[in-house]
Amino acid sequence: MNSPKSKVVRITPKSDGKKALSANQKQFNSLIKKIDRQKQRLIEWKATIPLYRQQVEQDYDPLEAALTNHKTEWLQLLDQCYAMPLFKKADKLKMQHLICELSENLITEFNRDELKSLFNKYSEEDYDSINQETESVVGDLMKSLAKDMFNLDLGDDVDVSSPEKFHSHLHEKLREQADNQAQEQLDSPVKQGKKTKKQLEKDARQQEEEALASKSVQEVYRKLVAALHPDREPDPDEQKRKTELMQRVNIAYGKKDLLLLLELQLEIEQIDPAHLNHIADCRLKYFNKILKEQLSELEQETDQIENMFKLDLCMPFYARLSPKQLMSGLAKDIQELQRDIVAIQNELKIFQNPVSLKSWLKGYKIPKKPSHDDFDDLFFGGMMPFEFR
Repeated sequence: MNSPKSKVVRITPKSDGKKALSANQKQFNSLIKKIDRQKQRLIEWKATIPLYRQQVEQDYDPLEAALTNHKTEWLQLLDQCYAMPLFKKADKLKMQHLICELSENLITEFNRDELKSLFNKYSEEDYDSINQETESVVGDLMKSLAKDMFNLDLGDDVDVSSPEKFHSHLHEKLREQADNQAQEQLDSPVKQGKKTKKQLEKDARQQEEEALASKSVQEVYRKLVAALHPDREPDPDEQKRKTELMQRVNIAYGKKDLLLLLELQLEIEQIDPAHLNHIADCRLKYFNKILKEQLSELEQETDQIENMFKLDLCMPFYARLSPKQLMSGLAKDIQELQRDIVAIQNELKIFQNPVSLKSWLKGYKIPKKPSHDDFDDLFFGGMMPFEFR
């Protein structure tokens, strides 16, 4: 059941314009705007996550599996042609390079372990030995990214052999970090040394402000409870309505969501917009403190979701990513996979003729420093179905 649209919480200057808003009133309005935007951003992310996963599972993954199968066919074709007298030493060096590069990618990225024997056949090194060194390098990279994006030490036992194992380890470490930070906050007064008089006075003021801020939220909550308690309502329909409202009130209070509590007060007409204009400046100060904390928590929750996707997509932690960009990027990847499949199917048909394959190999040059970008010209006319992701 969708809740009714919330009324706007905002302090407006008097229509006669004789009295401007105070600094606390302006800050209150600014924080309300920022919280509302951040809430909408978080709602959009949470709504996008299942849609993204569904599209990956239904559209992207099957296409990627089909392309991977075609890449395997390409490897098998090279392997079959390698022993033919038609292909000379120069051709075979190129075929050997292609087989090693592509089989290594398929084993590493798509767990095609059955291709290890093919890699070892054409490589001077054993795949498992190379992979141990690679995982060490990747592990160091993932540790660095986690440090930059989450200020998190993954430890020496991080497993990067699959995205699933890495994500599981990352989530576990994030939970540990959150628990440790909460415990440190509890233990911090004990760990601190002797404080000066000024520090003690500052701590006392801060504790008093936190208590008053908390009290301000409690006052709003108590007023709502007094008006909405369903047990005091004899009318069954009205009792049902108040029960639903009380559930929203309790959720908002549990999250210290002052904005939502004020919206509920406006919704049930316990207060009107003009009431906000008359909130004392000293009380607004405590409201603003709560709103700042609420905004910070919303930003942290949103950033954590965004950073997880950026980690998946190998984006730098400082880059911005929106749900719209995420879905748009996925749509482009799906279209690219579809084009790649058509391209590689055509190439496989052409290369069934060993003469065509030899002709193509003649124009292919082994890159001096192999990288994923060097494979862009692997097929005719720059058509490259092997988009290494």
